[in-house]
Amino acid sequence: MSAAETGQPRVLFVGGLGRSGSTLLELLLAQSADVCAVGEVVHLWERALGADERCGCGERFTACPFWRQVGEQAFGGWSAVDRDDVLALKDRVDRTRHIPRLAKNSLSPEQLADVRRYADLYTRIYRAALAATGARVVVDSSKHASLAFALSWAEGLDLRVLHLVRDSRAVAYSWGKQVRRPEVVDGEDFMPTFSPFEVSKLWTAQNAAFHLLAARAQVLRLRYEDFTADPAGTVRRLREFADLPDDPEALRVLTDPPAAPFRAHSIAGNPLRFSGGPLTVRRDEAWRSRLPRRSRAVVSLATLPFRVRYGYLGQRGSDESVEKA
Repeated sequence: MSAAETGQPRVLFVGGLGRSGSTLLELLLAQSADVCAVGEVVHLWERALGADERCGCGERFTACPFWRQVGEQAFGGWSAVDRDDVLALKDRVDRTRHIPRLAKNSLSPEQLADVRRYADLYTRIYRAALAATGARVVVDSSKHASLAFALSWAEGLDLRVLHLVRDSRAVAYSWGKQVRRPEVVDGEDFMPTFSPFEVSKLWTAQNAAFHLLAARAQVLRLRYEDFTADPAGTVRRLREFADLPDDPEALRVLTDPPAAPFRAHSIAGNPLRFSGGPLTVRRDEAWRSRLPRRSRAVVSLATLPFRVRYGYLGQRGSDESVEKA
């Protein structure tokens, strides 16, 4: 019996700081029929409903048959969703500053009502996505720790969290680059950029939060560097974590020559989701030669405790760095 039929959708939530390879990993997982990847659902309210940006399939959100079906099943149509009300609720629940409160063992009745109403919006979307595709697991690569904490309070949701980590210096280099957002239809827009010090703070805060979340949810930690070193092994581990059977077909895009990938109906994420070409997995280490020495020193010092914890000061095998959090 599928998760959609039991009423308890199973979601693999990819968490961590952006620019850590989550879009590529999500697309790899989505090549199997039992996995439905929906991108960064946390941005649906503003970017999809608000700006009608393009889905990963290439269509505008309002023109995408998949998302129309999801909206109809989840809410009776997207027009029934009060976007302003959702955004106000999001501000009360889904912010990094709220994590200490969400990490507690109990909430006030008012807080609990807000958190569960907010989490129910996502649960409805996940359930509708499973029903629309016949998949068994939804992958949400929203990454935000605050959303993961909110989902941990949900009723009727089977939550599995992948804590994806990448070397902070590589992440800082990536966030310093200007990247166009191809999902924007009218005009031109770019992803935000952050200074090395800002990235250091965000990287530390997000990773610390996912350590804290392990007390409330199932959390699996994975280093980007180990994912790129063994993509097939990573897919197998994550399918096992999500209680999916071992399936050689799930590795079809990693064959040589690679099979053409299926495009996912994803909300937001790396421009890679629009490429349509073969999914090539290789480690990007441009930061080693291109990140300025001063920036590298700032990030190295500011993120030192977790870099030590994740093995970025020495050599570690992949078996040691893919672990239960």
